[in-house]
Amino acid sequence: MTGYTHSELNLTDPTKGYTQFVLYTEPRLGVACASLNATVTIRRQTPYGQEWRDRLQRCVPSAMHATLVDSMMIPKLFEPCVDEDTDNSSAVRRSSCACYRTWYDPEFGLPVVGEHYRTVSGDIDDWTYTTYTPLDLRPDDVFASLIIDGENGLFWARTADGTLSFLPQEQGRGYGFGRTGGGPTDLADYLTKLLASDGKDTAAGGPPYSIRTVDQQILAWVESKPDARHLELTFEELRAIQRG
Repeated sequence: MTGYTHSELNLTDPTKGYTQFVLYTEPRLGVACASLNATVTIRRQTPYGQEWRDRLQRCVPSAMHATLVDSMMIPKLFEPCVDEDTDNSSAVRRSSCACYRTWYDPEFGLPVVGEHYRTVSGDIDDWTYTTYTPLDLRPDDVFASLIIDGENGLFWARTADGTLSFLPQEQGRGYGFGRTGGGPTDLADYLTKLLASDGKDTAAGGPPYSIRTVDQQILAWVESKPDARHLELTFEELRAIQRG
C-alpha cells in the first residue's frame, strides 16, 4: 500500500476500539507489533510532550500495550509502581523503581506505555513514554500547524480545534530535520503532499522513492539548521516557505 484514504484507515469503529491501526503478528515466533504505524518515544518533557501527556488516561494493560514492550517485560505491565506499593517486585529498597504504567490517548485511541526509572537515592526519577503514531488525522480534523519538537526529535500536527497529534507517520519512514538524508526527505515529501492538497491530504505514506516529486524549496528548508529548539508553523507559513 502506498497511500491511504480515510475509509481505508478507519479499520474499526473509533467508539469501540483502536482506530487507524494495523497489527502484525507471528504467533509461532511470539511476534506482535504495528504493521504500518511508526513507534515514537518521548524522553524529555517539552511543552508539547507535557500537553499530550496531560490528556492521557490510565487503563489496565491490553494486548496493544504488550506490543510496545519486549516480550520478557510484558508481566511487568501488570505490576504496580513503587509509588503505589513499596513492596512490589519492581521496587528496590522500597524506594527505587523500574516499572511500567499503561495509558491510552482518548483522542486517537492508541496505547501508551510509560517506563519508570528511579534510583534508590531519588536523584534520578524519569518517565519515558512510548506509543504509536496515527496514520492520518481524524476525518473531521483540519490541519492547522506543524510543530517540530527538537528536544525529543518529534514532529506534531495541531488541528484547527487545537488538538495536538503526532504527525501521521508510517513505519520505516522516520522524519528528520536540520540535516540531509532519508528522514528529512520523508518529512519534505509529507509536507509537499500536504501543501499540494491544500491541507486536505494528511495521511502518512506516499509513492515509492523512485517516483517521488519532493518540493525543492520545502526540502531545502527541512535540511537547513533550525533557528530554535521548537518551531510551530501554520499552514500559511509553510506555504510561504514553499514560495520562497
